[in-house]
Amino acid sequence: MRFSRIASLSLLLPYLRPYVGRTALATLSLLSAALLLLALGQGVRGLIDRGFASGSTAHLDHVALGMMAVVAALAVATVARFSLVSWLGERVAADLRRDLFERTLSLSAEFFETARTGDILTRLTADIAVLQSLIGSAVSVWVRNALLLVGALVMLIVTSPKLALVIVLVVPLVVLPMVLFGRRERALSRQAQDRIADLGAYAEETVNALRIVQAYTHEAIDRARYAEAIERSVSAAIARIRTRSMLILAVILLGFGAIVFSLWVGGRDVIAGRLSGGDLSAFVFYAVILASSGAQMSELWGELQRAGGAADRLRELLDTRPTIAAAADPERLPEVVAGRVAFEAVTFFYPARPDHAALSDFSLDVAAGETVALVGPSGAGKTTILQLLLRFYDPQQGRIRLDGVDIARLAPDDLRRQLGIVTQDPVIFGATAMENIRYGRPDASDAAVIAAARAAHADFIERMPEGFASFLGEKGIRLSGGQRQRIAIARAILRDPPVLLLDEATSALDAESERAVQDALAHLAQGRTTLVVAHRLATVRNADRIVVIEDGRIIATGTHDSLVREDGLYARLAALQFL
Repeated sequence: MRFSRIASLSLLLPYLRPYVGRTALATLSLLSAALLLLALGQGVRGLIDRGFASGSTAHLDHVALGMMAVVAALAVATVARFSLVSWLGERVAADLRRDLFERTLSLSAEFFETARTGDILTRLTADIAVLQSLIGSAVSVWVRNALLLVGALVMLIVTSPKLALVIVLVVPLVVLPMVLFGRRERALSRQAQDRIADLGAYAEETVNALRIVQAYTHEAIDRARYAEAIERSVSAAIARIRTRSMLILAVILLGFGAIVFSLWVGGRDVIAGRLSGGDLSAFVFYAVILASSGAQMSELWGELQRAGGAADRLRELLDTRPTIAAAADPERLPEVVAGRVAFEAVTFFYPARPDHAALSDFSLDVAAGETVALVGPSGAGKTTILQLLLRFYDPQQGRIRLDGVDIARLAPDDLRRQLGIVTQDPVIFGATAMENIRYGRPDASDAAVIAAARAAHADFIERMPEGFASFLGEKGIRLSGGQRQRIAIARAILRDPPVLLLDEATSALDAESERAVQDALAHLAQGRTTLVVAHRLATVRNADRIVVIEDGRIIATGTHDSLVREDGLYARLAALQFL
């Protein structure tokens, strides 16, 4: 196989460079182990010709002691090689996993419109594990066997050029299957890894939605679909295994067949007195090393192909660049951000829906400290406004400003530090209540966290068995919907941002809790800019201004009373909700 076929493994070179010292020691240990193993062949020859044939026990003892010294040195070199390459495998895998995770966190929302979470997780785990095995074992074993193969071939020539010629004639026949089967195996390895990623993606999605799966009695269908995905994965793996098996078969038949033939020829030479018994024994020793090394190399070549497929998948993710990034010379916000927000003739299409504008020539000025409610039917573009302000996407036309600064000129981190958000579907992490709330401001004190929780009327936390140290379960499974919402509100309160974004922030609360939280949010909104997305108009009646949006455009602006009097879309929505 052409070496360009495994060029993707160059991905590992930058990760090995910081550990060049250990890599050099591992290489030295590997080389030493190979040379010491080859030296044993000379010990075998000496043991037979100088020990057995001479009938001298002194010669036998001397050769045996020398061989024991070589064996001891071989053991030390092998242990050193194993320890060093295993350490390198663990270290490189850890560094690669860290960089891959960092790259995933930096990617823009556009990437995740089509990416599958399960596939990304498979790359972080299974694909990196393949490369870890490659560095921590397969590469060193393959290189060791390559050295042994070359060294054994040289020693065969030194021992008996005639018999070595028989072996050399077979080498091209051994290399040819590696070329032919190796190309096919790399493609099959990539396919097998993609099928494993499919399994991970389907399982992750199904487990996350397990309650819905069970509620809709969808278990039988999901079992069948997962079983089908498993069979596709197994079929891809079996195709790869079949190709590798044929490669191993060809190498062993040709390699060991050549050895048997050379032994037959050598045996006739020993009988005729043209070759000593020690030379033939040494030849057998080196021939076995050569054949076994070739067989192992053919098997490990498959591992290299599999690792090449994994490296391809990792490189795809590492080479993906976020579409949202800081400008080359980013501007800075004022030290104290007032929170004035302006949308200037913004037009935006979601990448997955390029034929429909989510916002069309949208302009809106929000004064510092003003509370503006965004209302309208589903799909009107309300949440899109918040996503653009958070700079999860950039508009195709127009500009968005914060305190007069174009947010496209800001570093995304600097921008987002000025914003706090509570979404309709709050995210709760598999951690304690204290850690979940502190997520809004990692350096906050315990007292500040507790105060934020009380302000959000999350009093239920203090009634839990372990209080703020209570584990909330993965995705907050131990909480009700309203409790999860109040945790998210407490997180935003703790962040204390100049601009507050509320996307259906009280939608999961009962009437009593909603009133309490509305009071908390009204207090929080004082002195800061607040954008509120709401379908329940009762939650926005007291906003400074209500902006009515339809099909990505503003169709009306005013207070609740003035909009009702206009008898437009808002009045119709209000009539439906306040009957």
